[in-house]
Amino acid sequence: MTQPPPPPNQPPGPPPNQPPGGHPPQGGFGAPQDPAPGQGGFGAPTPPPPQGQPGYGYPEQQPQPGYGYPQAPQPQPGYGYPEQPPQPGYGYPDQQHQQPVPPPYGYPAPPQQPYGYPTAPQQQVPSPGPGGGKKLSAQAQIVIAAVVAVALIVGGGIWYANSGSDTPPDAKPTGGTSQSPNGGGDAAGGSGGGNGLGGNGKEKPGAKTGARLAFRVDVPKVPDTTPVDGSWLTDTTYVKSGVDSIVGYDIDKGTVSWTLPLAGQVCGASRHMTADHKVPILFEESKRVAPRYYQSCNQVGMVDLNTGKLLWSASVGAGGDEKARFSEVTLGGGTVAAGGTGGGAAFDAATGKVRWKPQSNDQNCYDMGYGGGAGLVAVRKCGRYGAETVLVQNLDPVSGKPLSEYKMPTGVKYASVVSTKPLVVAANVGDAADDGSSISDFFSIDEKTGKLRTKIAASADRYGAECGATSVEECRQVLVGDDRLYVPTEEHEGSTGEYSDKTNEIIAFDLATGRTAPEKADAGDGYTLMPLRMDGGDIIAYKVGPYDKGGQIVSVNAGTMKETLLMETPSDKGNRDIVSSFSITGAELLYADGRFFISATYANKPRESDGSLGKKYHAVSYTTKD
Repeated sequence: MTQPPPPPNQPPGPPPNQPPGGHPPQGGFGAPQDPAPGQGGFGAPTPPPPQGQPGYGYPEQQPQPGYGYPQAPQPQPGYGYPEQPPQPGYGYPDQQHQQPVPPPYGYPAPPQQPYGYPTAPQQQVPSPGPGGGKKLSAQAQIVIAAVVAVALIVGGGIWYANSGSDTPPDAKPTGGTSQSPNGGGDAAGGSGGGNGLGGNGKEKPGAKTGARLAFRVDVPKVPDTTPVDGSWLTDTTYVKSGVDSIVGYDIDKGTVSWTLPLAGQVCGASRHMTADHKVPILFEESKRVAPRYYQSCNQVGMVDLNTGKLLWSASVGAGGDEKARFSEVTLGGGTVAAGGTGGGAAFDAATGKVRWKPQSNDQNCYDMGYGGGAGLVAVRKCGRYGAETVLVQNLDPVSGKPLSEYKMPTGVKYASVVSTKPLVVAANVGDAADDGSSISDFFSIDEKTGKLRTKIAASADRYGAECGATSVEECRQVLVGDDRLYVPTEEHEGSTGEYSDKTNEIIAFDLATGRTAPEKADAGDGYTLMPLRMDGGDIIAYKVGPYDKGGQIVSVNAGTMKETLLMETPSDKGNRDIVSSFSITGAELLYADGRFFISATYANKPRESDGSLGKKYHAVSYTTKD
């Protein structure tokens, strides 16, 4: 894999260690509490407040209408349905235009046949009059029979066309794969549910679903805004990036299990880890010091989350004595791959041996970054500034040789990998998405051939998924499983029409056809659904609660889109204050086996005005365990 540093007229990337587009810095504003006697410094958890105890400084929430809420009286396409008429994109299959478009969500649909096979319309057949009357002729009976037969055929076609599926009602769907944002790769989708999808997830309700606050970790003391990306779970340990370190906490008690000191600050963390809990990270070559509170992010390392050991670390040259700088790292196919504006490099996950590094070429091409999981995909940029071409390449993870390649359409400057198998990429075509989401369309690509399967329009004012503006693997609230794409809608008014009862849905798109599935997951009035990860063929989602209730963790059957409650956080003001101290859409959220973890991605220097905003935390944990 060859790629040079960016051409001389390439503009500099975003300022280092700044919050991603659309998100304010995360982490604490208030000064951390002193550790309790007998405990260590930073990272020592503080006991939870008594249940029901109100927290100080709870911000009043002013109800606001959901972004993109359709205005009356002109009917707009509803949440979760493609815009009408669909516009063709680069490589967009022609047959898409021949498919019927569903009615807008929330508007009355035309009369439907009963679920299942259609029934014939009732025919007004003359009956004999009093005294036996005149019977129909043989010719009339033939005509009526023909009308009934045609009605059956047409009725069946109408049901088939509006069913949201390209398979007849009696056909057996095929399963696909899903990619977990915080898991160790892509997990196969399962069966169950009404469509032969979903229902096989491992997460099940425990003896109780009401949660308690298990522990809190105070914000570390920092002289300036500091990235603290990275949080992971093992069977026994919750792991979180700290200051010049990574810390492992007992999964139930929150006591420090181990601390891994690093040469500098963590500046990148993989969302994927190996089956035995090893994960790649990026860190700076030395500690940050004033007045220039920044160091080069050029170190790649592999951490054993079970033991807290740094298994190996490495860097690669970028010409002269300078080391290549990276902005993100991932894991796929036994390869650790790091990318940035200076090009990409890859290392053997087991040994740290370099597999490829940035090299010059005549086309001014370089790898901006990689998507990992079940495979390894590069997003590559070529050409001079202002006339770049963005390529999506499915790679051989050992050699870096492209196995297939898809050229993104004109107007795409960056692309984000949502899933590697099946291959799904998000992009902002022509800067159409101006809300900070960086998504105007999703591209479903055949990773074996590089051919476009379908393009899915995702209007920024209708859907809540988002990706980092320049990042390759930083997408939130969008999942792939069972050859479907799951995306939440933006918030909108609920059934009561009150602003405080805002709600949303999770919509499923078929990755082969781009069509929406008929089933939807409804958050319910006052709640907002945020998909977190796939659990086999099911969806694990967090439901942000209304101002006077706790949040919920639910399992959504990916076939029927029916919800099962797994956990509900306490509704008292003190606990609501703790949860609301995080910007939920920018925080790291992890759930497994009755335990829920929320953590910040930035730590901040305390400010005088922070006291009125309430206490901030580095991480908190809720549990349903006794």
